[in-house]
Amino acid sequence: MRKIAFMFPGQGSQIVGMGKQLADADENIKSYFERADQRLGYSLSNLIFEGPQSDLTLTTNTQPALLTTSMAILSYFKRSGIEPDYVAGHSLGEYTALVAAKAISFEDAVYAVRKRGEFMEAAVPHGEGTMAAILGLDREKLGVVTANVTDEGHSVQLANLNCPGQIVISGTKKGVELAGIQAKEAGAKRVLPLEVSGPFHSQLMKPAAEKLQAVLDDITLQDAAVPVIANVTAEEMIAASEIKTRLIEQLYSPVLWEDTVRKMLENGVDTFIEIGPGKVLSGLVKKIDRSATIFAISDEDSINKAIEGLKEASR
Repeated sequence: MRKIAFMFPGQGSQIVGMGKQLADADENIKSYFERADQRLGYSLSNLIFEGPQSDLTLTTNTQPALLTTSMAILSYFKRSGIEPDYVAGHSLGEYTALVAAKAISFEDAVYAVRKRGEFMEAAVPHGEGTMAAILGLDREKLGVVTANVTDEGHSVQLANLNCPGQIVISGTKKGVELAGIQAKEAGAKRVLPLEVSGPFHSQLMKPAAEKLQAVLDDITLQDAAVPVIANVTAEEMIAASEIKTRLIEQLYSPVLWEDTVRKMLENGVDTFIEIGPGKVLSGLVKKIDRSATIFAISDEDSINKAIEGLKEASR
């Protein structure tokens, strides 16, 4: 029997106008954007639909914007009656996965990720931390590189283990620069500096994690209705107490995305549906297992194609 996973994207997938077609066509979908506006006290929806892109890309705006848009798309898609066996999200996307799994309310999640973005921005002075994608080097060799640079007194670590041959490192500007040089010497094909505002998923985010804990302490978390594969462990989590712990750890720990996908594959998942703007996660799953069935849905057309594709596959 077919097993389905819903996946939710993180920062980098945002684009002005995302979700607008569905919101314009359906009042129930539009209500997600209105509820986000009300909870945050400003017009997030106008920023999502009209831009400018420079403001939408600010971490404090991007996080609630992506969560809101992905939930609106999910709400439309779920009218098909298709339900997941597992859910997972990349970094910020883990919060969307938890809303989908009924572990946290939509309004609380929108508020939490807005604050999360603020804390991440404030944790390290602007320009002191950064991230870079390392292509063509396995995690063991890259782990040795980052350990060497750390031993030399510069903070850097593995941050996003996305798929074979694609790992993001994070740390101080000097630490990432030195690790990039040593990674090339160790056989990496390319080192791509990322346009980010801080060293996310590194130990430098611990001050943000402490502040986030206070926010999550004031929010009601419930046991998940469907297993969520955690970024931090690549294992199933359901209990509310564990969810809170993992969300705090996630800020300064690597996102084990390749391991997350492999866990779902091991558990029998053969169909992955990316819910939100872009196709980043779909591309990563393809690199992990080319035999998986993958759909990326972001508008009415792609949703209808996915539903038809799933019906065809089950015949």
